Amino acid sequence: MTKLESRIRKAKEILGDSLVILGHHYQRDDVIQFADFRGDSLKLARDAANCQDAKYIVFCGVHFMAETADVLSQPDQVVLLPDLEAGCPLAEMANRADVEDAWAQLGEMMDVENEVLPITYVNSSAALKAFCGQHGGSVCTSSNAASVLAWAFERRQRVLFFPDQHLGRNTAKKMGIPLEEMVLWNPSLPLGGNDVEALKRARVFLWRGFCNVHQRFKPEHVTAWRERDPEIRVIVHPECEMAVVDLADEAGSTAYIIRRVEESPPGTRWAIGTEANLVNRLKHEHPEQFVASLSSELSYCRTMNLITLEKLARVLEGLAEGKVVNQVTVPEDVARYARVALERMLEAS
Repeated sequence: MTKLESRIRKAKEILGDSLVILGHHYQRDDVIQFADFRGDSLKLARDAANCQDAKYIVFCGVHFMAETADVLSQPDQVVLLPDLEAGCPLAEMANRADVEDAWAQLGEMMDVENEVLPITYVNSSAALKAFCGQHGGSVCTSSNAASVLAWAFERRQRVLFFPDQHLGRNTAKKMGIPLEEMVLWNPSLPLGGNDVEALKRARVFLWRGFCNVHQRFKPEHVTAWRERDPEIRVIVHPECEMAVVDLADEAGSTAYIIRRVEESPPGTRWAIGTEANLVNRLKHEHPEQFVASLSSELSYCRTMNLITLEKLARVLEGLAEGKVVNQVTVPEDVARYARVALERMLEAS
């Protein structure tokens, strides 16, 4: 045991049941070993909400995840992030001002409040979740995006989907919506870079956002594996671009990818298109199978890897001494509407 690991274990012992540590699947192995719960962002926020006896929730993830945990937590619970600089580039590709501007521009050519429903991927700020809550919309995850889109189309004829274009496109396409009825909205351009007729024809407005990790997987990675290993099964995250998803054998959320590997028989061969920490962990936990990254250039989430043992130790030792370091709070007026959007997601799912 290293000195840092010893410091963390000591602080955990002092804090006891007043502490719960959440570890996202993309965390480094040396950090996630201390997690009381592992999972994707929404599962972990729910886990925290169920730990009502814990006063402190330390989220080993990125900023929007800690925000969601705070939105769903009890009023007397405190949410902390070991590094406040651990943001999410995808989540930061859409902000409230730009989304409100897009909403206003669409409102000049259609009745947005009755025709368009805003849907935000859980990888977004609490402010954007609140925007959806205020305008009849919902949150979605990569697991339930299809259910949430179906729910949305039962209520309005169009959807504004942000911030991840690939999840929106792949999900809508799988539901049978033609590509001609989807447009890409570039917030830097008037009308998102589209003409009026294209916008009036569209059923899905896709925000120009993407995940830096999953954007790195390309169709040539799939074809290279197929040529090298005819037995390989390719499974990718739906944040990958459409051409990659179309070539893969399967596409699904982080939880889906883990479940497929866990349930598969010995000897199954996988090339996985998702974050490298998770792929490496699956490789070590399932030696009876062949597990490799879809790309030879391992795709790590840089901001997730900002969470280190040293930063975790500093936050825990502060709590053990009665000092709160790196608290994440969401203003109640924002949290209230964000909760509405999250509750609609649960209804839709």
